[in-house]
Formats: sequence, C-alpha cells, structure tokens
Amino acid sequence: MENRKILLKYLRILGSVLLLSFFAGSAFADEAGPAISAGDTGWLLTSSALVLAMIIPGLALFYGGMVRDKNVLSTMMYSFISICVVSVVWVLWGYTLAFGTDVGGIVGNFEFMWSNGVGPEAFPGTAIPHLAFMVFQLMFAGITVALISGAIAERMKFMAYVLFAVLWVTLIYAPLAHWVWGGGWLGELGALDFAGGTVVHISSGVAALAAALVLGKRHGYRAEKMVPHNLPFTVVGAALLWVGWFGFNAGSALAADGIAAGAFVATQVSTSAGVLGWLVMEWMYSGKPTALGGASGAIAGLVAITPAAGFVGPISSIVIGVGAGVLCYLAVVWKSKFGYDDALDVLGIHGIGGTWGAIATGLFASVGGGTGLFFGNPGQVFIQAVGVGATWVFSFVGTFIILKVLDMVMGLRVEKKEEIIGLDLSEHNERAYT
Repeated sequence: MENRKILLKYLRILGSVLLLSFFAGSAFADEAGPAISAGDTGWLLTSSALVLAMIIPGLALFYGGMVRDKNVLSTMMYSFISICVVSVVWVLWGYTLAFGTDVGGIVGNFEFMWSNGVGPEAFPGTAIPHLAFMVFQLMFAGITVALISGAIAERMKFMAYVLFAVLWVTLIYAPLAHWVWGGGWLGELGALDFAGGTVVHISSGVAALAAALVLGKRHGYRAEKMVPHNLPFTVVGAALLWVGWFGFNAGSALAADGIAAGAFVATQVSTSAGVLGWLVMEWMYSGKPTALGGASGAIAGLVAITPAAGFVGPISSIVIGVGAGVLCYLAVVWKSKFGYDDALDVLGIHGIGGTWGAIATGLFASVGGGTGLFFGNPGQVFIQAVGVGATWVFSFVGTFIILKVLDMVMGLRVEKKEEIIGLDLSEHNERAYT
C-alpha cells in the first residue's frame, strides 16, 4: 500500500512536469515566430546549390571554352574566386546593405552586420529560415560579379579583379538589390523583377561595358583570330547554366508552390524559344546554325525570362524567349560597329537580354501579383523603364569610377608581354594543356 502511494505521488509529479513542459514548449514556439516549412526550406537550399552550380562549374566552363587556350585557367579562376570573395563579403557586410532596414530608399542599415541576427528563425513573410534566405541571396550576388569577368577576360590582373569584386558587390550590387528587393525606392515604386533582370543581368552587362572601355582592347584585337579554343566546354557550361537556372528563377518564389512551378515552366519554355530565335537569325545572317549560337541563344532566353518568370504564363514566355534570341543576336553582331572589346559578349547577352526582359515584364505580366500593359496596366511599362534606366546609369557610372580608381592605385591590365604569353602562365604559373 505504501509503495502504491509513493508510485502515485511520483506519477502526479511526472504529470505536472509534462503539463508544464507542454505549456512552456507552446510559449517558446510562440516566441520563435512562424513555423518553418520543411518543404519550402528544402527547395530553397536546393535552389541555392543549383545557383552555385551555375557559377562553378557552369559559368566557368561556358566562359573558359570561349577564350584562347593560353587563358582558359585564368578565365575559369575569375568565376571561382568571385563566389569565394562574395561569400565572405556578403556574410560580413554585403547582406545588411542589401536587406537591412531601409535608409532613405537607397541602402539597408547595419542591423545584420557580421550576420548578427541572421539565424534559424523564419524570414519575415516566409516559412524559410533567415539563414536560408541569406545564403540564397549570396549566390545571386556571386554570379552577378562572375558574369562581369567575361568582358575583361584575357587581359586583367587577377589581384585587381579580386579587389574589384569586393568593391563592386559592396558599392553597386548591394544597393541595387536593396532598391528592388530590400525595401528601396524601386520596389516601392512598383518595379517588377522576379529573379534579377535589373539587379543581376542589366547591372552586370552594363558593368561589363564600363570595364571593356576602361581596360581597352586586347592586344591583337581584330588583327588576329581570337576563336574559342574548346566549344564542347562552352556547350556543357551552357547546359549546366540552364539546369541551375531553375533554382535561380523558381527558387525566387521562396516556397515550393504554384508560383515556383509557373516560374519553372516559364524558364524552360523561354530558354527553348531563345535558342530557336537565335539560330533562325544566325541561319539567315551567316548561312549556318552553330553550337556556339545555340548555347548563346539559351543564355539569352534564360536572361530575358528572369525578371518575368513568376509573373507570366507559358505563351508569353515563348514571345519573351524568341525576342531575346533575336535582339541579343543582333546586339552581338552589331558590337563590331561600336569598336569596344567585350570579350565574351556580356553586354550583348546580359545587358540587352536583361533590358528586354524587364520591359517585357511590363508588357506581359499577368500572374503572381503583377499585371502589365497587355493585361490592363499600361503604367507598368513606364515603371519598368524607370528601373532599367536607373540601373544602366548607376551600374555604368559606379563601375567606371571603381575601375578608374583601381587603375590609378595598382593598374588593371597585365603587361603586353604577359598578355601575349597568356594569363595562365603570367598570372598563375600554370598551363591548362601540356
């Protein structure tokens, strides 16, 4: 009997503890904020990895195959070092400048400096961890910097490029990301940019133009053949970019939902249409469709659908993709008329493709909370044009100033003899092929 009383006493104590634990757990759950969705989180982390694969190995192979064999390693290293530099800068101060509390519509404050306050809790308005959102945005910043390297391939000092990457992601990319996605003035104006038409592609394309002008032409430009040394590299790189772009665009929904599915379909359709548009133009202009043309058309279609992916349906995506293939092909062909040496046509594909995509978003937006001209909102075209113009001016002027300052301080270009030898040997003391 005594043992039974003791047992009942302990059972009552245990029940009280369990009841208190239940209510305490509920209180902690309330303090933790909205619940985290395992599905949404898994999709966003997967998308982040897909965007990383766009940079290395995707972009590294795409660019590396298009240069001469004496510069393939140096060109691939630009992509490799871009994500390394940006990862550190983003965690220390880049993220807070882009997504900290708004300061005058221009930049974020320092609340997330050194990643303070960026943890496993839900990012506001989503069911994903703040850390997952931060690293997803990190990948966007990384590929934007890497894209610029296509313009300065075969002639820029490696250390100068590293310092340029630090300054550019801090002074150009982070404010632009804030303008559009972080509570800045373009977002408040109503500009639509689902996954980075202005923030990523126009900014990198226009920065590439500024870089090409500041550095000048490669030694022997137009006087000697500068043909791609390994087109299979380029085609494989384009294919990896295509696959990774599903994370880039569909991941920007920040959830595994219908918007992500729509962006996924739009990405596939636009890219295919971009290839067809480019190849038809190339066939008409030069008489033969090429593998390089197909790869370039795919990237053009991907670039153009980026700002529109979550706002348009499949049919509009086809129109956007065909338009990108045609316009970007013409931009690359007409480059020779202007005389600048954008080595790998970053402006022609990303700058022009991003501009077309941003304007086309204002024309065709019909789902996902955005409507364009053809669906009853003509004012959206004007808003998109303001975003495009602001991005062109800010990125070009800012990049030009950064490069001029670096040139005065340390010099941007390798010596002529080093350029003739090739940057693989002169900058890295290596050969890609022996």
